[in-house]
Amino acid sequence: MFELLAHSLAGMMAAKYLVPLALGTLVGIIGGALPGVTITMTIIIVLPFTFGLDPLQGLAAMTGVYVGGSAGGLVTAVLLGIPGTPSAVATTFDGHPMAKKGEPGRAIWLGVWASFCGGLLGGVFLIFATGPLASFALAFGPWEYFSLFIFALSMVAGLVGDSLLKGLLSGALGLVVTVLGNDPILGAPRLTLGIEFLEGGIPFLPVLIGVFAFAQIMQEVERMGRAGGASSALDRSVSLAVSHAKVLWEILRRPLLLLWTSFVGVVIGVLPGIGGSAANIMAYDQAKKLSRYPERFGTGVPEGIVASESANNANVGGSLVTIMAFGIPGDAVTAVMLGALTVHGIQSGPLFISQHPRLAYGIFAAYLLAHPIMVLLFAIGSRAMLRVVAVPNSALFPVVLVLCTVGAYALGNTMSTVYVLLIFGVLGYAMVKSRIPLAPFILGVILGDQIEINLVRALMTDPNPWLFFTHPISGALLFLSAASVVAALWQRRRSARRAAANAGEDADF
Repeated sequence: MFELLAHSLAGMMAAKYLVPLALGTLVGIIGGALPGVTITMTIIIVLPFTFGLDPLQGLAAMTGVYVGGSAGGLVTAVLLGIPGTPSAVATTFDGHPMAKKGEPGRAIWLGVWASFCGGLLGGVFLIFATGPLASFALAFGPWEYFSLFIFALSMVAGLVGDSLLKGLLSGALGLVVTVLGNDPILGAPRLTLGIEFLEGGIPFLPVLIGVFAFAQIMQEVERMGRAGGASSALDRSVSLAVSHAKVLWEILRRPLLLLWTSFVGVVIGVLPGIGGSAANIMAYDQAKKLSRYPERFGTGVPEGIVASESANNANVGGSLVTIMAFGIPGDAVTAVMLGALTVHGIQSGPLFISQHPRLAYGIFAAYLLAHPIMVLLFAIGSRAMLRVVAVPNSALFPVVLVLCTVGAYALGNTMSTVYVLLIFGVLGYAMVKSRIPLAPFILGVILGDQIEINLVRALMTDPNPWLFFTHPISGALLFLSAASVVAALWQRRRSARRAAANAGEDADF
């Protein structure tokens, strides 16, 4: 293992890999720092440029985007109190108050170095856990895989959005999309409506681009319209100078906080579909609960920044474990990476490391190297980044929309993929307006075929449906699926009761 990793690290230092990795990290930082431009949107923009590269070059670039974007969100979170990405929400709680106290440099570099430390801790988990988890996954048959995918869907539907019903509806819509086209086992056409293009099924990546990028842009344009087109500008005279030794000491003298919040980030990254925003907030909550002075949180304490940002980048390592060991995307970003692997004809999953060791350890190396590159880019370009994040959204979003359209067209060099992007962009926007969460929909689209294939394979091997429950791993996963839904229902009812009780107390006053 260590020999392969050392060889991969040395190979990644070659210009043909290092340049895409560095450029990807830079684009990720900029995309993460721009409010409204998510990491998912950024990686979608980068995706078409990787088609002409070899798989490792393309994945190195996307890994750089992922790492850079996870850290980049702290720039506007600290300076403006507006998180550049959803995974930087909790960073605003103490980062912006610290900046308002006259210490923006300290706040930003606490976040950068905490991201670096948390990311490397996530890398340790990525390297040492992926192999054993992949070996464990080799014991999976069609029953276990079917139950695992059901567990992933139930978990996402139960944990995102304001309504469990809407979460389940979103996942079901995603599954319906996978039914369109030819049967994956027998090849018989289904619900094609006589449209030739549908016979091959709905391509995944234009759906992803449309639902996330297009819908997000339309939402931001609508918000700009309500605000009269106003755009906040950053104070370009702000100083980010800081003593890095002091900042690092502030982080490292809290080893238990760093280790625990990084662990929280890794665990949430491994769980499919939850994402960095949950890791960020949960780590902040843990730091507050473990603190001797929780009442100071929200006033600019370093622990709040360290907790949220260390969890951010550790979450990336956990998400990569899920995609490499099980072939299941941990979030929307790894869903794009999974799509990129598919474009190159590479199947992710339990056999990925054994069948593609160069690629697997190349991803490990890219992930590890992306973190020092991220710190270096922050050190070199912090002033320039402040100018970039001041670009008005009215100028930014048309460019992003054009790049998304070009990217969709490049997938098959046909207008059909552009039409798919448009249709699902409108659908995604309608879902956002209806407050139907997008993550279960995307996971349903990703996993629908695999759910059907493994269900059919299991029933063709043995038509006894009770085997889904009597196989220990499969039965345990189905039990966890049901427990996930029940827990979500219980949490929502408890929250509703608390809200009603608080409303009653307010009425008494």
